[in-house]
Amino acid sequence: MNLSLSDLAPPLRWTSPGQIAPIVEEPLLPEAWWQAIPLDRACAAVGTQTVAGHLADLAVACWGHLMLGDILPLLRFSDPAESERSPETLGKDVVQKLFTGVFERLLDPAPEVAAPAARPDRPLPELIDELFAALDDRQRAIARDRLYAEQRATLDELAQRFSVTRERIRQIERDLRDHVGNWLSTPEVAPLVAHVAWLRGRLGSAVPADDLQAAVPWHGAELRTLGIPAWQFIRTLLTGYEQAEGWFVAGGADDLREKTRQLFTDGPRPLAEAVTMVAQLGVREDVAERWILATPQLRVLGQHVVPWPRSINEKAEAVLAVAGTPLSPEEIQERIGEDYSLVGIRNQLTADDRFRRVDRNKYGLTRWGGDEYLGIREMIAREIERAGGEASVSTIVTNLTSRYDVSESSVRAYSGGPGFERTQRGWIRVAGTSPGGSEVSYQPRKDVSETRRSFRSRDGRWWHRVDVNAEHLRGSGSPLPTGFAAYLGMAPGGQLTASAPSGDVVISWHNQPTMGSIRNVLAEYKANEGDHVFLTVSDGGELLTRYLPAAPVAMPPINRALYLLGYTAPVSSELEGLRLIGARIGLPDTATREDVIARLRERGDRDILGFLGA
Repeated sequence: MNLSLSDLAPPLRWTSPGQIAPIVEEPLLPEAWWQAIPLDRACAAVGTQTVAGHLADLAVACWGHLMLGDILPLLRFSDPAESERSPETLGKDVVQKLFTGVFERLLDPAPEVAAPAARPDRPLPELIDELFAALDDRQRAIARDRLYAEQRATLDELAQRFSVTRERIRQIERDLRDHVGNWLSTPEVAPLVAHVAWLRGRLGSAVPADDLQAAVPWHGAELRTLGIPAWQFIRTLLTGYEQAEGWFVAGGADDLREKTRQLFTDGPRPLAEAVTMVAQLGVREDVAERWILATPQLRVLGQHVVPWPRSINEKAEAVLAVAGTPLSPEEIQERIGEDYSLVGIRNQLTADDRFRRVDRNKYGLTRWGGDEYLGIREMIAREIERAGGEASVSTIVTNLTSRYDVSESSVRAYSGGPGFERTQRGWIRVAGTSPGGSEVSYQPRKDVSETRRSFRSRDGRWWHRVDVNAEHLRGSGSPLPTGFAAYLGMAPGGQLTASAPSGDVVISWHNQPTMGSIRNVLAEYKANEGDHVFLTVSDGGELLTRYLPAAPVAMPPINRALYLLGYTAPVSSELEGLRLIGARIGLPDTATREDVIARLRERGDRDILGFLGA
């Protein structure tokens, strides 16, 4: 016999040597004896009961949840009932007795079992054909078209074909199974039984179906009596395996997929490490990556295995986690590689607390920490605050241009614009922070946080919502609130040209701030009356827009209210919704419902109040 214990007990191949050795070390046997020497030599040295005892100890300690037939497949043939039980339910003594019986039968066959000298070389397909040659035509047809077919004929189809009842077909099928089971217990079929045991060790807990077909050349040979390839018959002898979506899986395919997904709930793992982890579930390392790719909600990304759920937010989070560095929305879109619009990805990056804008066009994960990019004006104010209320323009320029993708000219332009005042040559402070004779910048009657239809996103930008009407679609200009225009750096008499791919949009301030036509922008979105466009101007003078179609009528009120702020993600409660609304209108996290309602009233956001029942 050339079979080692690990050839007969597949879990010995799946389990790490560090777990096996402390339990089954034997001073009379060489190191790693369970795979280094044949079983008959091990049993001759220490006794069959001792070898069976070592395997039983290991079964109880490491594989208590498995069926005995998965630990020692030969037990399925010698004791089918007990093979369906686990070591946990039977205990070590019973398991050792069962294993001992298998080994004794394998090592000490009865004299009449011995085959003629020529029979060990007899092709196994011939052995199988001999089984079915003794059957009649109807039995062979039922075996071919139902028991061993890839596309099984129904009981009704066979009953009609042979002019018998469905119950008669079922009875013949049952008799065929019993006939094959009795045949497998005969001595002359031992080579086939050993082959099936070898297959279990080779296949592991999951393997592509074509791997079974190609395991040995004769699997592809046609069985003369049935007219099917031999592997289709062999497949049915692998009890405990389920064929699902091109794979053979020990136990349930759904169960193994779920166990595989659970390995990666903590986030991305390097592919090599992931393969090792999946191998602990009994999947061979050479097919582990294919199994991962075949498992729903997992994906190999950048040589990492990542959870891959349906949500675009979670996919973006996975992409950033693997990258380990901030990325642009365009880069995230490319790495996701699915049919998500760039506008949709930007919206989610802005709205979801898991992401933080860290540069003009870069987003990272909030858990990475670091300063948030707030726009040039807000970051200048932050630099002044950090410096104690007054800072050198040159220092501010150096700090911001070294950390962010902003130009020196832009920082200097904003430093000299509304919101800041000069204190001495080359130094500035936030306007109005201390008394003095300096010229005061224009201050609107209402700050942008108190301005109707103006909302702050998580990146610090304030956006203005335009409710699309017929005039917008015809190309007419429209007024802008003074608070929002002042936020853009404008003052009475000023003009701002914002660039957009569809053409420049001019914002001018004469009697009141007015925005020119945005018809081209609306045409790009194919917007209709009742839709919404949120817009702002970037530090570089670009018109940034976000489009939302009119909200579905069936949307819950709290979601309708959030929709008018540009927030589209689901919320778990009204309390969470009110917190988000407060943040979008410039209130602190500690704001109460009454504070939110009061601020909305001051701003004049009656449409939002209506959905809040206020």
